[in-house]
Amino acid sequence: MNENPTVLLTGASDGIGFETTRLLLGQGCTVIAHARTREESDESRDRLVKSGVDTRKLRPAVADFTDLRQVIDLAIAVTETYPRLDVLVNNAGITGPHGRVLTRDGHEQTIQVNYLAPYLLTRLLEDALDRSEVSRVVNVSSSLHRGGRINWNDLNWKRRYNRGAAYAQSKLALTMMTTALTEFRPKVREAVSVHPGIIATKMLPGYSYRGRPVTEGAEPVARLADPGAKVLNGGYYDGRLPAKAAAAAVDPDCVRKLWTLSERLTLFDKRKV
Repeated sequence: MNENPTVLLTGASDGIGFETTRLLLGQGCTVIAHARTREESDESRDRLVKSGVDTRKLRPAVADFTDLRQVIDLAIAVTETYPRLDVLVNNAGITGPHGRVLTRDGHEQTIQVNYLAPYLLTRLLEDALDRSEVSRVVNVSSSLHRGGRINWNDLNWKRRYNRGAAYAQSKLALTMMTTALTEFRPKVREAVSVHPGIIATKMLPGYSYRGRPVTEGAEPVARLADPGAKVLNGGYYDGRLPAKAAAAAVDPDCVRKLWTLSERLTLFDKRKV
């Protein structure tokens, strides 16, 4: 394995993403730290410097996942600078608005930010990942994916939008993508999902009242993102331990159906980097 592993971490400007960035930098990784805006990126860098971590291997990247064009631009920028990518951590996510919101791409906001954007980013980075001996994708899921279902006939919640249901659906889709990556995409050698726990981040009010410290949520994510760590390929982790994912997450028919649908919704075949 390369002695200077490169990790792209989305949603790195706050919460679990910020703490995971700090831990990975401490391990000597080059971290491409994604943020939604330039302002958030600059602010998180300042916080990292103040925390005492060595930021010489920190590389900022910016993209708003409510705009798939920006996701494509992010993939292009990453591959131009880093033709080899060792690990991709799909951490960026939202709990979703109280009312249904459509993105400029025409998708319900939660499913796009939490699933379609990471799906597209992962597909666009396949070749860069393929050049690595590690070639690992870590999807930050949630235990709430077990209560979700893919609303095949109304993925965008035109009828009966429910914030919690939209979030659960998006995390189920992301967990299903882990299965798809291990079974359908040999370019990605390893893929795992992880529920970091009920953690006191800005997203906490969306599903709970009390959470554990952010550092505790970052630890299992950073461990799985460590290129030197062995993982259970295709596995779902609850914190540090492998756990059972929802039945739909490993159902071959459902997984393939979602994979095909995702290609169509993101126009992937027309968006090669």
